[in-house]
Amino acid sequence: MTERLPFDPDKMAAPRRAVAPTPDSATPWPVSKLAGEIDGALRRGVPGPIRVIGEVSGFRDRTHWYFDLKDENAVVNCVMFASAARKISPPPRDGEQVIVKGRIEFYSKGGKVSFILDSLERAGEGPLDRAFRELCATLKADGYFAIERKKPLPRFPRRIAVITSRSAAALQDVINTAQRRCPAVGLLVVDVPVQGDAAAPEIAAAIDRISKHHARLGVDAILLTRGGGSKEDLWCFNERRVADAILRCTVPLVAAIGHETDTTIAELVADERCATPTQAAMRLTPDVRELLRQLDSSQRRLATALARGAELARRDVELSGERLETAALDAIATLRTKAHQLELRLERVRPQAVHARMIARLAAADDRLARAMTSRLDPARLTASADRLERSVHRLRDQHRARIDALDKHLAAISPKRVLERGFSITAAADGRLIRSTRDVSRGDTLTTHVTDGAIASVVGESDQPAPRPSPRPSSRPAKRTKPAADEPGLFHGWDV
Repeated sequence: MTERLPFDPDKMAAPRRAVAPTPDSATPWPVSKLAGEIDGALRRGVPGPIRVIGEVSGFRDRTHWYFDLKDENAVVNCVMFASAARKISPPPRDGEQVIVKGRIEFYSKGGKVSFILDSLERAGEGPLDRAFRELCATLKADGYFAIERKKPLPRFPRRIAVITSRSAAALQDVINTAQRRCPAVGLLVVDVPVQGDAAAPEIAAAIDRISKHHARLGVDAILLTRGGGSKEDLWCFNERRVADAILRCTVPLVAAIGHETDTTIAELVADERCATPTQAAMRLTPDVRELLRQLDSSQRRLATALARGAELARRDVELSGERLETAALDAIATLRTKAHQLELRLERVRPQAVHARMIARLAAADDRLARAMTSRLDPARLTASADRLERSVHRLRDQHRARIDALDKHLAAISPKRVLERGFSITAAADGRLIRSTRDVSRGDTLTTHVTDGAIASVVGESDQPAPRPSPRPSSRPAKRTKPAADEPGLFHGWDV
């Protein structure tokens, strides 16, 4: 919207003509004459101060107040000079229903008809503002505005889809800003109407298409934008279908609608809101110059870190070398000490040294033995010693002979041969076991029965009635294995008796 010039009451009307021109006049009118006729017609047609009720839209405070007064079917441009505006507090806001009183004037310099207000009183909230607030409350309750569901913006997007009108001035601002900041980021322009009844459905459809095919298109972010305008012009961005499409979108979406003072539902649902299209483009595209500065700074920091790391590594190598040299010298000294100790030990066990020590010890022992023998080999002492030794030997022999005779008599008394001489016999199995019961043998076993004058071999046959096994007699001491007598070789060898 073109910015208005300050209102000047002295320049409002052109000079009036007493006689209206006839339609067939051959002389063309100057513009000022036509402006004067329009002003006169307005003054005659809309006399005196009038009162009008309507909704405030596009309010601007520039010492004087400028805004539009509208209803469902029409819009009137209003001006309220500072002298009248300072009597009203607070200033009206967009969407507010007001009742104003004033007069209609034609501003010939700007070629505009304005409603010059003398007073303003509030009449309540307008229908568009009420619809906006009601939809905001519903969407907020459903979580559309929740911070936790908003997606983070990409740091280095490959391509940005710009959804706006191809003829919008905002598009050129986005293109210029993106090219200046980072030409490597691609822009995909999606042409849609950004005001009117058809705008909301096409905007929602464009968002859905980009979201569905973003991988194939290489789109990493969406920018939904348009320039400023009245609340009616921006109303398509306040519709529920646009909010639903933004909520469904799988790609991060930035919205920049109208001027900084304008707020739409699309901006509230978007992942991020920007005040202007230029700011949105700056938010989505990285700054190449800043990236180069960061890269240069990182390069300097890296070079410094590498130099510092190399210096530290050099110092570590030097210290390690010194420690290694010290450790090597200590190890060499330790090895030398051990080698010396081993050399001394080896010297002690060397065969020549051992032989020499043994020769010395033998020589000393031989000397001691010679001295002992010399001192002890006295003929008188040897004779006496021999007599004592002979007497001791005879005495020991007589003692052992008497003991042997006693043992012989005892052995003869308990010899098994004496038992056999009394009519008893001893039966043994082939392996030498004594047979004490019929259960100790089986049919076909070979037995040997010893009697006093020899041995009888036999084979076990079938017995009609097994003999009862005698009860074992208790023994107060374990059986001993006795050695067979010398004159009975092998007779009782290995038996337990």
